[in-house]
Amino acid sequence: QVQLVESGGGLVQAGGSLRLSCAASGSTFSINAITWHHQASRKQREWVATIRTDTSTSYADSVKGRFTLSRDSSKNTVYLQMNSLKPEDTAVYYCRALTSIAPVEHWGQGTQVTVSS
Repeated sequence: QVQLVESGGGLVQAGGSLRLSCAASGSTFSINAITWHHQASRKQREWVATIRTDTSTSYADSVKGRFTLSRDSSKNTVYLQMNSLKPEDTAVYYCRALTSIAPVEHWGQGTQVTVSS
């Protein structure tokens, strides 16, 4: 089993920055990738970005050039640096671990990001 805890959310003005953290514990050796998703009020959860064990990354078009993933393997933590935030980035942000051991999907509890105009 893998447990995930997100942190770093908050209220920020448009154009500002936040850094979200996703700290993993448990069977972290089984993690193949960490993905970030966001879910705005009354909308479906959407994929934001992915970082893989080889450190390769992918981003949704809506955040490309503004958001950056990184990781600290010694802390089993992945960071989502969010710059040039827009009001439309307002959502609950979740991280998810994809693992090689069943269950293959683990979600964190989410952290709220609110961007004011």
